[in-house]
Parts: sequence; structure tokens; C-alpha cells
Amino acid sequence: MSSYLIEIIVLTGGLVLLLIEAFVSPKQKFKVAYTGIFILGIALFCLFFAKKGYSTENTELTRFYAFDSLALFFKGFTIVATILALLLALEYRKVLSKFTANPDSEDGTGEYYCLFLFACAGMMWMASAKDLVSIFVALELTTITSYILVGYMRRNVGSLEAGVKFLILGALSTGFLVYGIAWIYGATGTTDLALIGDQITEKNSTYLLFGLALVLISLAFKIGAVPMHLWIPDVYQGAPTPTTAFLSIASKASGFVITIRVIEPFLESELGSKVAFILAVLAGATILLGNLAAIPQTNFKRLLAYSSIANAGFILLPLAAWNAGNDLTSKEVVAFYLAIYLVMTFAAFFILSVIHRNTGSDDISAFEGLGQRSPILALMTAIIIGALAGLPLTAGFWGKFLAFKMAVTGGLWVPVILGFIGVAAGFYYYFQVIRAMYWRQSLDEAPIKISPLSLNIIAILTGIVVILGIWPQPIYWLVGG
Repeated sequence: MSSYLIEIIVLTGGLVLLLIEAFVSPKQKFKVAYTGIFILGIALFCLFFAKKGYSTENTELTRFYAFDSLALFFKGFTIVATILALLLALEYRKVLSKFTANPDSEDGTGEYYCLFLFACAGMMWMASAKDLVSIFVALELTTITSYILVGYMRRNVGSLEAGVKFLILGALSTGFLVYGIAWIYGATGTTDLALIGDQITEKNSTYLLFGLALVLISLAFKIGAVPMHLWIPDVYQGAPTPTTAFLSIASKASGFVITIRVIEPFLESELGSKVAFILAVLAGATILLGNLAAIPQTNFKRLLAYSSIANAGFILLPLAAWNAGNDLTSKEVVAFYLAIYLVMTFAAFFILSVIHRNTGSDDISAFEGLGQRSPILALMTAIIIGALAGLPLTAGFWGKFLAFKMAVTGGLWVPVILGFIGVAAGFYYYFQVIRAMYWRQSLDEAPIKISPLSLNIIAILTGIVVILGIWPQPIYWLVGG
């Protein structure tokens, strides 16, 4: 089947689901989420039978749409992330209903589940976009949907504040993107990324660098890198937890895939060294700021927010040390890191959801005494936290190892040094959570209640983290496409 039909399945499924939702009983809205998961499951199944290659049956579409190994991986990545976000939303639905409609009714939650499908469709188009125009259109579909997801809890001041901040900075980043595209088009006469590299000359190089800098500022907003990182802590803390998880994983991944698409023709041209220098500066600054700012945090969501900023810096390292050779390429290292990051971060947010449901708090202090209140959950939390810190024999170690390895190979010594400082800081602030679980007593000694769905998902994700820490080969197979 044609690859673009998969996006049509997801988008059409979301529209149909939105229509059906209006007739579903307020007490049965959770079925909308399960139906959405079923639709995404069909799309994931169809992905294995999609035709691979840059050409499609529609020659007009070929200019804007590519289906290569990179697109294949990130489409599957986005679908899996959306399924996990919907499962997390099911666990979060009582909080969601409390701040959207009658607390005894789930009437306001149905549309929330549908929005994830629209965002997923936009991100899948982003993975295949090979023209600056198609990148902009797909990006706007995703971003507009994200605005609604962030500010969805209209009776919660924090969610509304997060929505406004996200909207203002998102609109600003869109302005940078459009202005940057205009400069690149003016200098080359095309928006086709496949042709831009051939149009780079000494005469237009200055204009192109300026246009690319504007585009990179906009993409920094999407991936959560310096200097467009300011929205992340407040938005992550104020948004519904499933939205926060979705933004930190799927949105970041889609941002990186279009970043790769945009910078690739520049990195493989005579401007390659200058573009690599810009990326190295962004990587070093993002790593340092994200990790150091995370140290004083007392709220677990904000800690994960600054951790997300720091991880964006680590993922930028292999792009700055660009390698498109026969060995493990920069694209593959980015995909590898994001695949591992998906497992670890969703596990962390499922754990946070359980803690919030039992304590009503997202603070690190809510984890106090968890070792006595729920030893199994505490053990799994310790493994996930260790993986996020990059502890050996966990999946998180391999992501950072490969990023550092490529940076060292590329001679990026200053970002590497900043990266080691960041890792050291990461061990400090991550292990605050472990200290709270095992070295501090909780005022409430009642056992932690955890639903079978959350327990099974956390156990599966923790198991994957451990297995990939010992045997990371399956991820190599996936990213090798």
C-alpha cells in the first residue's frame, strides 16, 4: 500500500472518532481512547506493508513526501508514543474530568483522546516531509493541536497559564520559521530540500546561513533546545501529565526528524563546518543549562522538563559531529537515543501518574517512603531513574555513550566536556528521587494503590530498559531499517 495512506487512516480515524464521541455516554468516554488505540494499532500494522522509497504513485506528491528508512522509523515511533500517551490518559482521566467537566462525569474527556490522533497524523507527515512548505504545514497541524492539549484543563489555572505561554512562544517560533524559509527561498529559488544543497554558492552563503539560523531557532522550540527552551518547565508542569509525556517524546522526536531533513543539505555542502559549529554551540549550551537548572528543582515534572532540555543537547551532539558514512550514522544515533528515551520517559510519567493519584502531588517529596509503601514500584522507579541518569547496564547508558562517542570522533571536545559536567549533575538531581524513596520517611504509611494497567505497563517498560541495557542490539536493528 502507498505509505501516505497510513496518515490518512490516522487522520480519518480521528475525525470519525470525534463525531462518534458526541453520541457516547459520559460514563463510557474511555471507550473512545480504546478505539483510538485500535486505530493506531491498524496504522502500525499497515506500516510494515507500506512501499518504501522516495517515489510514490502520485508524482506531484513526490516533491513534498518521502518514505525512506528515517521516515519509516519515526512514523512507527510516533504511533507507539501516541498509543502509550492514550494509555496514560486513561489512567489520568479522573483528574482530567475534574478540571474539564463535572467531577462525577467524564463528559469532557472524549475530545482529549481524539486530539492525540490529529497530532500523531501531523507528526507522521513531518517524518516524511522533504520540502520546507510541507514541513511548515505538518508542523502547524501538530502545533495547533498541542496548544489545545496543553490548555485542555480549562478549570485549572496552571494548565491555562501553560497554554498561553506555549501559544505565545509557539507563534513566535512560527514567525522565525516562515521568515527563515523566505530567506532560503530567496537565496536558492526553491523550497525543495533535495535541491537546496545544489544551489549553495559563495555568493548566497551568507543569506542562506541567516535563513538557516532563523529556521534553527524555530526548530529549537520544537526540540526544547536553547534559546527557545523557556516554555518547557512551566508548560510541562501545568499541562495534563499525558500531554507532558507526549510533548517530551513524540513532539521532540518529530522536531528532530525535520531538523535532520533541514540541516542535511547544508552539512553536506561547503557550509558544513559553519553549520556544525552552530549545532555544537547549541548542544553544549543546552546540555549545561538543562542539567544545572534541574539541580534545585523540587517538583518531579519540572525536573523531567529540565532533563528533557538536557537530553535535547545530548541528541544534538551526533548532529554536530555529522557522519553520513557506512558506520553508525548521525541519523541512526539520534534514532537510537530517542527510542531509548521513549521507553524511559514514558515509564517515568506512568510512575508519576501513580504517585499523583495516591498523594495528589507531583513533588519529589511525594516519593518519600515509597520503598516501604510499595517496594516493587520503588525498585522499578529506581531502575528508571538510574537509566535516565545514564547508569551502566541500563538502556540510558547506551544512548549517552553513542552520543559521546560520535562527538569525540568528530573532535567536539568542548561540548564533550560540558556533556560530562551535565552527566555528573544528572546523577545528583536524579538520585534525589532515590534518596527520597529509601532514606526518607513518609507521613502517610498507607500502601500505594496501583491499577493493573499501570503496573503492567511500568513493569514492561522497566524490563525493556534492563534488557536493552544488557543487549541493545534490537534497537540497532530497528534504526538500521
